[in-house]
Amino acid sequence: MAVLEQQIEMLEQSAPLELRGTVVEVRGLALRVADLPVPVGAMVRVVGRGAGRDQLQLLVEGEVVGFDEDVTIVMPFGELNGIKRGDKVIATQFAQYVRVGESVLGRVLDGLGRPIDGLGPLAETVSRPLNPKPVDPLNRPRIDEALATGVRAVDGMMSVGRGQRMGVFAAPGMGKSTLLGMMAKHTAADVSVIALVGERGREVRDFIEGTLGPEGMARSVVVAATSDEPALVRIRCAMVATAIAEYFRDEGMDVLLIMDSVTRFCQAQRQVGLAAGEPPTTKGFPPSTFAMLPRMLERSGRTETGSITGLYSILVEGDDMTEPVADACRGILDGHIQLSKKLAEQGHYPAIDVLGSVSRVADDVTMVDQQKARQEVVKLLASYAQVEDLLNIGAYTIGSNPDFDLAIACKPAIDQVLQQGREYKEELRNFGNTRGMFLALAGKIEEARKQLKQQQVGMQESTPLPQ
Repeated sequence: MAVLEQQIEMLEQSAPLELRGTVVEVRGLALRVADLPVPVGAMVRVVGRGAGRDQLQLLVEGEVVGFDEDVTIVMPFGELNGIKRGDKVIATQFAQYVRVGESVLGRVLDGLGRPIDGLGPLAETVSRPLNPKPVDPLNRPRIDEALATGVRAVDGMMSVGRGQRMGVFAAPGMGKSTLLGMMAKHTAADVSVIALVGERGREVRDFIEGTLGPEGMARSVVVAATSDEPALVRIRCAMVATAIAEYFRDEGMDVLLIMDSVTRFCQAQRQVGLAAGEPPTTKGFPPSTFAMLPRMLERSGRTETGSITGLYSILVEGDDMTEPVADACRGILDGHIQLSKKLAEQGHYPAIDVLGSVSRVADDVTMVDQQKARQEVVKLLASYAQVEDLLNIGAYTIGSNPDFDLAIACKPAIDQVLQQGREYKEELRNFGNTRGMFLALAGKIEEARKQLKQQQVGMQESTPLPQ
């Protein structure tokens, strides 16, 4: 019934007749069009004279992003080369939508939802709106079931629930895309939808063939818009991927939505906002950026029919976690995974800073014994962080502090569990297997604690009392 209601809504918003305007000016990245009374968000085509006198050829497609007195501001989906004053602008639809269906599985789409993998057109698709109405918060069930990501450090220390939204915060070059690829490949979700927003052109194929691989691609959909494409295409890439995830969610599936990265999505919206005449406010970002961000992130979550678990990467410029996009995302998301430059330099992969990461639903989706094991590991890592500098310069004497001694003794075993290669392991798709590994680690920690106590007692007994 919901699908039928969406189709009726889009039919009501279709253009009832052909509305035409005229290009009067090109200013920066935008076209200024006269005599085009269409709403913001409407799709248009810019056409010019072809070889014949009465023949029109498509120059570029675009979207209405604002108004300035009597002119309509249009942002194109392509280059502005070849457009001249007097070219016609024709409205094609008032509502934005994308064609989706089961046939998108295993396919690679561009930012407009069109196949770019050379495998032919999509078959048996339906229309989905790019900007649907928000889900009623009272229709969202509680998140009480864990979703295995296949990454031990995440599943054990900052467990993700079905329908949760997590951010991956990292500076460039710290293994962020590799970590997200591992999650897409190893996850226990039914479908993975990956949005590559503003990525380098070289990295798209590397991600598909190298990181994701045939196993991950078989149940995934990749939507890619590289950094050299127009800002609107990069924005639509994120919207198209989210709409595809919503389709599979409404089909009753558990979907893993991965977006790399939200920062480039916001940078694209900054270009659009400034071209539409918005004032720059927070470090050059216009107000529309921070209005659009929660609308997009809130589309993930759990409903009565299915779930969308969102993993969003955020680029942290200069390790500044308070920069505008990172700060806004931390306030919206249900947790964050922070990658450490220090760990990456030490060859510790994935370079997850366990002490700086948190999942706000971890206690709701895990059992008490795993929670105790996680707390024990966090306590030991915090103790090791305090004594590490003294240990490196040889200024710490074993036996000075029992907590430090235990942390030093258990650090290799903890690192062995937290580190993981990129190879695919079927057993990691079972959350119970990862839980068992951390319970076994907790048993080793307890055994080390007993041994240290026995050694301490033995040292005290062998030390003669002063005369």
